[in-house]
Amino acid sequence: MSAEFTNERFPKSALYAAGALILVSIATVGSIRLGLLPAPETAPESRMRRHVQPTVTRDFRFEDRADGALLVTDVAANKLVFIFPPGSNTGFIRGVMRGLMRERRLHEVARTGPVTVAQWADGALTLTDQSTGRIIELGSFGHTNRAAFAQLLVPYAPGGPGVPDQPIVGKTPAAATMPFLAGEG
Repeated sequence: MSAEFTNERFPKSALYAAGALILVSIATVGSIRLGLLPAPETAPESRMRRHVQPTVTRDFRFEDRADGALLVTDVAANKLVFIFPPGSNTGFIRGVMRGLMRERRLHEVARTGPVTVAQWADGALTLTDQSTGRIIELGSFGHTNRAAFAQLLVPYAPGGPGVPDQPIVGKTPAAATMPFLAGEG
């Protein structure tokens, strides 16, 4: 250690400021939890207050096939509507569904129940698990991840064909578009 810093002390004012910030944070959170301060409005509460309606909504059931494909069934039509083959870009969908299945297990509810995907008039896209009441705002995960679920609603959009006659098969990404996964470059 250098001799010129041996007699230096950390400024007490910085410690007091840090302590005050921590105390204010704890007091604010505690006040909200105890109901002394109003909690911030959630996105679903905001949509309800503003009377925003869904433009498209659909219940789906997701399941993995033995070969690694992801199957998406339209619950109302009781029909397989999407097949994402092994290797297709479904990591976000699978991750979200794993989280929901874990939550269902913790709540001790059936793991086979449907989830509702809804596109709202204000542009929001949500996934709602009716079994647990969990609502996931898909837009908060970025455009690409939001698009993974948004594609499920395309056939059902106003003016769309509705329930597909044959399952829509997702495309496996081309190796040339993903060189870091394909071992190139």
